[in-house]
Amino acid sequence: MRVAGVMSGTSLDGIDVAVVDVEWPELELVGFRATPYPAGLRRRILAVSNAECHTRDIARLHYELGERYAAAVAAVGVKGIELVGCHGQTIYHEGPRCTLQIGEGAVIAERLGIETITNFRARDIAAGGQGAPLVPFFDWMVLTHEQVNRVGINIGGIANVHALPKKGRGKDVFAFDTGPGNMVIDQLAAIATGGRQNYDRDGKLGRKGKLNRELLEKLRRDGYYRRKPPKSAGREQYGAEFVAELMATALPVEDLIATATALTAVTIAEGIERFIAPKFRVDECLVSGGGVWNPLLMAELQGLLPGAYVHSTADVGIPPDAKEAMAFAYLAAATKLGKAGNLPGATGARKGVLLGEIHPGGLRPGR
Repeated sequence: MRVAGVMSGTSLDGIDVAVVDVEWPELELVGFRATPYPAGLRRRILAVSNAECHTRDIARLHYELGERYAAAVAAVGVKGIELVGCHGQTIYHEGPRCTLQIGEGAVIAERLGIETITNFRARDIAAGGQGAPLVPFFDWMVLTHEQVNRVGINIGGIANVHALPKKGRGKDVFAFDTGPGNMVIDQLAAIATGGRQNYDRDGKLGRKGKLNRELLEKLRRDGYYRRKPPKSAGREQYGAEFVAELMATALPVEDLIATATALTAVTIAEGIERFIAPKFRVDECLVSGGGVWNPLLMAELQGLLPGAYVHSTADVGIPPDAKEAMAFAYLAAATKLGKAGNLPGATGARKGVLLGEIHPGGLRPGR
């Protein structure tokens, strides 16, 4: 089965499309393309993500993003796609109460003539879960090792970790959002560069700054970090209001970036030490998401986790930028095959459930 996975994350950097061939449970990546969001579209998505807004704006973006997702899949240029799995753009997440991803699946199915599965988080929430993280199912199936205890770390806008004990079964896997990933760093980088950069390229801005330990300790006292999993986070905690509070300290922006980078690394490491290390020795941490390209962040993580080898998923054949899109292709395949795609140990759901809403492809000629 050839499946396209579509992912646009909380960093709002654009649309990732990965095309994979699935011969369950194996998969092979056959194509990948990243399409950046235009600056105007990114601002409009932020506008409906950070504050109360007009329902008209959400509705219009919902359909516009469907068009853009369909175009992004077509632009990959891979033929023979039989199924599309699209995560959509999260504009609000309050697990386990509610979640909202926009990007109309009916538009994708109609434009491409391909069966499309969307709205993956909703069924898990209906089953009592957080609706996130969902990628641990992919990690369990693809990255679990027979002899090595692993932790998967994804550093997108939000950071999350996936416990993958050696020879682990689905019920042995658990995961949770540790807190901010790149989201705070990205917002501060945009401020520091007058909007010329939406992220800290190569960690250069963070290296220019000085870590403010007093502010870091204050931020670490947030009760979220000590709360037991399952738990999930989003732009509601680490969006514009959070950054405005940082800016109100009147510290140099580069110092805030250095401190935000440390906060991401510290909360990931403390999450692993607090909730995973007591259950099994962590031998290896496999990192994916945009954070893998920030050498300052990666170095801080390795320093905080000296007993584990911290490195990119690229070293085990999974391109870090493509991983989440690959995961949603895999989750779509699971739904198509009638397999539960959530892990209750990761989301807190009462049971495993089929994920997503199915939008049929176009009718064949003569029907």
